[in-house]
Amino acid sequence: MKSIKELSDGDDFVGFYLIKESEIKQTNTTPPKDFMNLTLSDASGQVHAKLWDASETDKEHFKVLTLVKVQGIAQLYRDKLQVKVNRIRKTTEADGVSLTDFVRAAPIEPNALVEKIYQAKDSIGDESIRAVVDYCLAKVGGKLVHAPAAKSHHHAYYAGLAYHIVRMLEVGAFICGQRPFLNADLVKAGIILHDIAKPEEMVSELGIVSDYSNAGKLIGHISLSSLWITEAALHLGIASDSECILALQHLVLSHHNLGEWGSPVQPQLAEAVALHYIDSLDAKLQMIEDALDTTASHEDWTAPVRGLENKAFYRTKI
Repeated sequence: MKSIKELSDGDDFVGFYLIKESEIKQTNTTPPKDFMNLTLSDASGQVHAKLWDASETDKEHFKVLTLVKVQGIAQLYRDKLQVKVNRIRKTTEADGVSLTDFVRAAPIEPNALVEKIYQAKDSIGDESIRAVVDYCLAKVGGKLVHAPAAKSHHHAYYAGLAYHIVRMLEVGAFICGQRPFLNADLVKAGIILHDIAKPEEMVSELGIVSDYSNAGKLIGHISLSSLWITEAALHLGIASDSECILALQHLVLSHHNLGEWGSPVQPQLAEAVALHYIDSLDAKLQMIEDALDTTASHEDWTAPVRGLENKAFYRTKI
């Protein structure tokens, strides 16, 4: 049995995997034939797979979060490893595999991550800012323990959002120490709040996103997070046009930096500039770390990373 990380071009393999994504497509032939685009995953990584000539039974059985046994061949396609599925079936009790064995998770225990986030919230000196953050954390509730930070780009696994926030808080603490003109309370709050509505944007189970919610499709996490800040102000009796609320909303609304990246405004506070680059740095370095971690040890180069201009990265031997 081969893990996904161990697969290389030309491997004829058998293994157990979790279906992370499943999509029914049609060929361009006449008449068109149904096939399935699958993303197979295990704790070591994930790989795209094709199931050609998909039957009605296949389409019914092989859905997201289904454990399967696969016999296939790994092939390079446009410089990316892809699997052609020759045989596939659902696992049975006799196979002795469990769903949790195939779920990728943050490298730090989820409850410890959430505790660090609440400690950062408690360390905010400004009473109004701390109260707004506390309200929004209570609103997301227990979902913060398991929610991923994204569907695919970065921290796309169990407790990925909490891990992303904690790593950003660590970077933010360093930058605020180096640049004391920054308002550390706003930087901490912005880091905690910038993606706080992600669990409402995505439909996920065990860290795997199956779809975006209606609110996610129609409003999106940036606007949702800003609305939560307004809701907190109303609940706490803080004027919605106060500098505190305007600053927190601006941090959230501008953290993607550009309109084409989802931000309706660009950063116009020093803390908003810091937040954008802290977020970008952590996300991009995590993409590279994930690519290296899921690349077989005998490979010098990762697969192209879609979130980083589709570039591959070299594992230095120094």
